Amino acid sequence: MDTLTLLQHYWWLLISLLGASLVFLLFVQGGQGLIYRIGRSEAERERLVAALGHKWELTFTMLVTFGGAFFASFPLFYTVSFGGAFYVWMAILFLFVIQAVAYEYRLKPANLLGTRVFDLFLQLNGLLGPQLLGTAVSTLFTGAPFTVDRLNLARVGGGGEVVIAQWTTPWYGLDALASTRNVALGLAVALLARMLGCQYFLNTVDDGTLVERARRRMLPAAVGFLLLFLYWFVRLLAAEGWTAGAGGVIVPEAYKYLHNLVEMPAVALLLLAGVASLLVSMWRGWRGRRDALWFGGAGTVLAVMALLLLAGWNDTAYYPSTAELQSSLTIRNSSSGEFTLRVMSWVSLLIPFVALYIRCVWLALRRQR
Repeated sequence: MDTLTLLQHYWWLLISLLGASLVFLLFVQGGQGLIYRIGRSEAERERLVAALGHKWELTFTMLVTFGGAFFASFPLFYTVSFGGAFYVWMAILFLFVIQAVAYEYRLKPANLLGTRVFDLFLQLNGLLGPQLLGTAVSTLFTGAPFTVDRLNLARVGGGGEVVIAQWTTPWYGLDALASTRNVALGLAVALLARMLGCQYFLNTVDDGTLVERARRRMLPAAVGFLLLFLYWFVRLLAAEGWTAGAGGVIVPEAYKYLHNLVEMPAVALLLLAGVASLLVSMWRGWRGRRDALWFGGAGTVLAVMALLLLAGWNDTAYYPSTAELQSSLTIRNSSSGEFTLRVMSWVSLLIPFVALYIRCVWLALRRQR
């Protein structure tokens, strides 16, 4: 494996880790969707919102970091998806902006809209944010209607308007909602976030009544997540995938993701460990254990990371084009150059220090339960 290929695989590994961490941090969104389900009085809702308010910035920061890392390491994907699936990404951005506004202004003395309006913002972010993110992630496996003119890549910076990628439908990303597989994964992510939100309340809130309500709300979310994820995963293993063959030519391959699991046993073990940890978290959460969140978080990170590795490694087209097969994106044909990836790799050595900082912030903010 040459240096560039090694760097491409390394950065897809980091992207997968960041994306998996983002999905875990969506417990904030899951909790926001439950503030009126678990909190029956204004005082109870204030306690729930206060608990979530200590962590929402971590989710927002991880979303920005994930997008920035993707842009720097695989800029062609950023151009195609963030530029083409415009409506979906703008909707996601809008939902996260109103979340930030809600936490900032909901209790301000001069709040003209009223607390309930900002609570509505939090619930919209909690219900639709994870669902749209999950739907967008599913397109890494099902594909999207775009074309890429690779000849125009050489003209970038040469003056004049240069169109590299085009969306072939007028829906600009909303077409993903027409696929049952995409919607199923979106709903699965939303229910997973809700389950993790309940586990976060078990871990954080010192109120027997709220903890009991969170425990009871967790089970339906967990069951719904398992059913939807199983449906999506079985269809994934039976689906056709796309492989970069000789010379980078994209060719269809039956049972591609099943083959990836078999040919990458370490990734299969990662997925198995993640699912097992999630099941343990459901059991411990149902018993009201505070540590259920850590099993749920570890399981989420491992499972989502394994799925993203299935999407990009082993010469897999991680963003297939349903309009023109050869426009499909792989980690080889969509990455930055070797120099950029090499410099970024040195910078990535700071990631453990960032993780240590996040842990310190987490512990500091939970000293008062």
